[in-house]
Amino acid sequence: MHSPVVPPETLKPSRFIQSDDPAIVAFARAHTGGETDPVKVAINLYFAVRDGIIYDPYVRFNAPESYSAKDTLAAGRGFCVPKAALLAACARAVGIPARLGFADVRNHLATPKLLAANGGDIMRWHAFTEMFLDGRWVKSTPAFNLTLCERFGVHPLDWDGQTDSVFQPFDTLDRKHMEYVNERGSFADVPIEAIFATFLEHSPRLLLDDPFAPGSDFAAEAVTSS
Repeated sequence: MHSPVVPPETLKPSRFIQSDDPAIVAFARAHTGGETDPVKVAINLYFAVRDGIIYDPYVRFNAPESYSAKDTLAAGRGFCVPKAALLAACARAVGIPARLGFADVRNHLATPKLLAANGGDIMRWHAFTEMFLDGRWVKSTPAFNLTLCERFGVHPLDWDGQTDSVFQPFDTLDRKHMEYVNERGSFADVPIEAIFATFLEHSPRLLLDDPFAPGSDFAAEAVTSS
């Protein structure tokens, strides 16, 4: 059986996956752990992004920079899309083909403020990273950092570089956490026009300049709401 053809764009920098950005290149090289095996390198990059960048969905969803790997690395925080983009950028920076996967998920443990801005518990265009390792595409989800998972009562997502890693369906108290309801496919870059169109139709409040009140703190509210 032949291995899948790896699209050349999954190794190149793009608008939101800026794998040639000096800060991203430096971050990626600093977190390879000195490994040369692509799977081990990918695992180290996964944990570096998962735990080194704080998950924070209280962003300006109408601002392109909110989806940018470079801007998210500089800020040290971001939501699932730019964190997945950052992991893809790091992978490409060290020669591992990477792309983004998207799905709609039902989120049972979002904060009331996030649910209100989103217009319900279906979070559209949830992102994860797909890396080409050992001849196939493997999914990983670097969104929730370990500290937030512990405070939020959610199992942290590990990844072995060989099996797909997506959100567990239950939290640590066996309550429903995430379920995938619609696969949107794989992309070489953030499909921002399609994302904006979906938000405009289903979650227009997300496209306001400030869908969350000033001073809002997702991590603190997540702990409170759980």
